[in-house]
Amino acid sequence: MNVILRLCSAIALMLCASVPAYSSLRAQGLEVSPVNVQFAPGQKATTLTVTNHNPDKVSFQVRGFSWHQDAKGDDVLTQTDVLMFSPPIATVQPGASQVVRLVFRQASQVGEGTYRIVFDQLPQPNEPGVIHILIRLSIPVFAEPASRVVPDVGWRIVREAGRWWLVATNAGTRHLTVSKMKLEAPGGHELQVEVNSPPHILAGATRRWPIDAKAALSANEVVRLTADADIGSVDQRISIDAGR
Repeated sequence: MNVILRLCSAIALMLCASVPAYSSLRAQGLEVSPVNVQFAPGQKATTLTVTNHNPDKVSFQVRGFSWHQDAKGDDVLTQTDVLMFSPPIATVQPGASQVVRLVFRQASQVGEGTYRIVFDQLPQPNEPGVIHILIRLSIPVFAEPASRVVPDVGWRIVREAGRWWLVATNAGTRHLTVSKMKLEAPGGHELQVEVNSPPHILAGATRRWPIDAKAALSANEVVRLTADADIGSVDQRISIDAGR
């Protein structure tokens, strides 16, 4: 039976969002590096390093998932055997590290392959009066095909359900990862974008972010969007849709 995960909650954001400027991802003393995995065309293997900064040993399990974004922009993960790990389960002593070898089994692809590696901390034997909060870390994996792939992201601002939204639609063949998004309204004041989901816009997908509910915008006004991206930067003028 396939295992399907939907990562769209605040907790998923805290543990699964990756920031391009960082080389590792850490939560409560468990660190995984690198924070993104990029397979070049024809590449079949790489490694990740799990480091335990806790005073106690930590056990973890590694699983691979194919990754797409649904019509609402939520991340949907389906367990796959395309990604193989050695070891799939390990225990790391305090202050030590464990190297995990990742093998990509996909023979060929038409477009960019998108996956996630999920590290689940495993529970230790029960201790009376002690509550353990288990950690889940999720690392994105992008596999390039032999053909050239590029993102083609269009941006809109629309009004739906009584508030304004920043909407990104990627009609290209490669993901785009964005961070530090800023909206500048007419008159020069900044609009707050509520970033509550991982910053990747996958090929063929749409992602949306709510804008500060107090924003006073009107249809046909022009707003400036700036952001950092994994392949350059974003600097666009967006004409506001009338919406509904």
